[in-house]
Amino acid sequence: MHRHLLIPLLLSVFIALLGIGIIVPVMPVFAASLGAGGLALGFIIASFSISRGLCQPIVGNLSDRWGRKGFLVTGLVVYALVGLLIPQATTVGGLVLIRFLHGVGSAMIVPVAMAYVSDLAPVGHEGRYMGMLNIAIFTGFGSGPLIGGISTDLWGMASAFYVMAGLSFLALMLVLLQLPSAPVSCSKTGHGMGIFKSLKVMLTTGRTAGILLARMATMIIMVPTLAFLPLLMHQEFQATGMQIGIVIAARTLVNALLQTPCGRLADRLDKVRFLRLGCVVVSGVMCLIPLAGNLWMLILLFVILGSGEAIIWPTLGALATQEGRLYGHGAMMGVFNLSMSVGVFVGALGAGFTSDRFGLHSAFFLIGILVLCLTMVALKIIEHGERQRLVSS
Repeated sequence: MHRHLLIPLLLSVFIALLGIGIIVPVMPVFAASLGAGGLALGFIIASFSISRGLCQPIVGNLSDRWGRKGFLVTGLVVYALVGLLIPQATTVGGLVLIRFLHGVGSAMIVPVAMAYVSDLAPVGHEGRYMGMLNIAIFTGFGSGPLIGGISTDLWGMASAFYVMAGLSFLALMLVLLQLPSAPVSCSKTGHGMGIFKSLKVMLTTGRTAGILLARMATMIIMVPTLAFLPLLMHQEFQATGMQIGIVIAARTLVNALLQTPCGRLADRLDKVRFLRLGCVVVSGVMCLIPLAGNLWMLILLFVILGSGEAIIWPTLGALATQEGRLYGHGAMMGVFNLSMSVGVFVGALGAGFTSDRFGLHSAFFLIGILVLCLTMVALKIIEHGERQRLVSS
């Protein structure tokens, strides 16, 4: 019914995430040029994550009452401003503040876009629609670093940030001209529920709490498989930057390619069983990564990892969309994305601690076991919550 709105929405998300991806390889170098050391770089990253994490549930809840478009527009304006402001930063403190603002803008884009897609998704097609959104996210963010590297080589470091600003402005024009001002649909029972009340209800409702725990748990692998992978490959294979990029790209490309078929399967199959398969796959790959004897084996493992994530992403998105019809899509997606941020934070701390304490190989193995245990508990909670809901209805 509203599929004509998907094209500008997904295109705007793609463009916005492309802009973010462009600055990924440039930001650490720019921060170092301002005198940032390891701790300062940590603050720069943390400022973005903290502001985004705090704002996501608030923005999501308010978008159910005030409409999605205004938040998308504001978020894209913030992105454009950040792209213009970063090259003007002269101190690490100034860069921290700009990245804090960047996190606020981020909280207004992806969660609200997810809520928009949830509004549009017909009953029984949630996985398919979330798969399409994930394609926009993955392809945009995944393509950005290459463009950022090229623009930096040709026109200097500041050019990457200006390209981000220009792309954000282009996405802003798409949203302003193509998307309606009001939400396409509203939740049946949660519309207008206060932020803290809706959060309390979600965390105390079995099925919803299980979905949030599963989302958090599956995000724990992000830091080890991205930040720690280059270290492992250097130690084991003396890998080049191109080889590291190939391994990461294999995972991202497979994930993006399988979003649509896996989204359709999530709509047809038992979602909990399908999700269990994906969780077992990614947990198993995490445990096997330190055992990879050569580069080709590692590429194969990351292809399998991308396949497992392609099962998880649209299936969890579909489950979250179903819950959004109860609490408000914006409120649900705000908390859903907050659980993602918590998972990344837990993964960073857990991987760092286990790596320092037990070695790099042990970090992958222990994180894999942790993810497997948490996801199995989460799926049991979801199943129990579904049974309770059936009895009460």
